[in-house]
Amino acid sequence: MILPILSIVTGLVLLLWSAERFIEGASAVAVHVGLPPLVIGMVIVGFGTSAPEIVVSIMAALDGNPDLALGNALGSNIYNIGLILGVTALIIPIAVHSKIIRRELPLLFAFGALAGVLFWNDRLSRPEAVVLLVGFLGLMGWTLWTAMRGKDDALAAETEQELASHQMTLGRALLWLAIGLALLLLSSRMLVWGAVEVATALGVSDLIIGLTIVALGTSLPELASSIAAVRKGEHDIAIGNVVGSCMFNLLAVVGVAGVIAPMESLSAEIMLRDWPVMMAMIVALFVMGYGFRGEGRINRVEAGVLLLGLVAYNGWLVNAVVTA
Repeated sequence: MILPILSIVTGLVLLLWSAERFIEGASAVAVHVGLPPLVIGMVIVGFGTSAPEIVVSIMAALDGNPDLALGNALGSNIYNIGLILGVTALIIPIAVHSKIIRRELPLLFAFGALAGVLFWNDRLSRPEAVVLLVGFLGLMGWTLWTAMRGKDDALAAETEQELASHQMTLGRALLWLAIGLALLLLSSRMLVWGAVEVATALGVSDLIIGLTIVALGTSLPELASSIAAVRKGEHDIAIGNVVGSCMFNLLAVVGVAGVIAPMESLSAEIMLRDWPVMMAMIVALFVMGYGFRGEGRINRVEAGVLLLGLVAYNGWLVNAVVTA
């Protein structure tokens, strides 16, 4: 039991560090290639912040643990909104200036609803997983098109400012990119192995472990980057990271895992508990962030509501384990 716990802790620490290096290296390489700042912020950084979830879910699917992969994706979205935006907005209320992000919020709701439709029969076949990946490709196309046309958007200015503060040579950028990717793979393998071993020892389902330990761990990079962003006044980057990561999780993370290992028998709790909680979080974010009468804003009271929702959900999970 000690070795799996050490594997989880070490894997989480390496995951946090390697994800940061991977994002910095990839962003710097993109700058040297000449990509516009908004493309880097929406595509490169968006993919980078979801890299831990993607790699962990691929590892879990390859090991024959689809519930762990799905729990990671759904749990990460719940933590992204409840914990990351909750804590960040509690420190500094978040104002949403970017029109692009406001257009992404309805998309996030639509993708969440699509996932629910696909999960409705308690399975996710390979063709259904392909549907999610096709949606992901469509999202990437829309994102690139929007980024190329949105040069005057508030998010573009914030991204350009952030990139200017992390300049590095091409050689160093490629080195960090390679090191970050290698350690992402290693740390993800350690995390998945440790999580499965602990779940087996405690008699807890892979789904619960994926929704808690693994989801929290893979969401921590977004927490650190969002808090750093709002302290610099880069509010749109903070919320943009979360919205982008949630869409990546629903489409790419679940889609790739489902293609590798079709989920023929999903736990009933997914549609009775986890998916509804995730959708409630998404709806709350939409109502708070869209700004129906002006710019969107998540104030401290609303941040407290998000955090309380997360605490209640985790209490629900604990009760499920205790009464099982």
